[in-house]
Amino acid sequence: MKLIINGEDIQLDVKTLDEVVKHYELEQNLVVTEVDGTIIDRTNWSETELKDGMRIELVHFVGGG
Repeated sequence: MKLIINGEDIQLDVKTLDEVVKHYELEQNLVVTEVDGTIIDRTNWSETELKDGMRIELVHFVGGG
C-alpha cells in the first residue's frame, strides 16, 4: 500500500494504523498519530483501516536534558 508518512511516499504492507506504528518500532505511549488531518486516539489504532494515498503523521516524543 502506498502511504504518505511524515511527508514521504512510502510503500508498506500494512492494513491498520497500529501496524504502521509497529513497523517503525515506536513506543506507543510516546506517539501521536494523525490520519488525513484527524488525530487518532491510541485506542483506535487497530480499528483504523488504511487506504492507498492516506496521509499519516507520526509524532514521537523523546526525552532528553
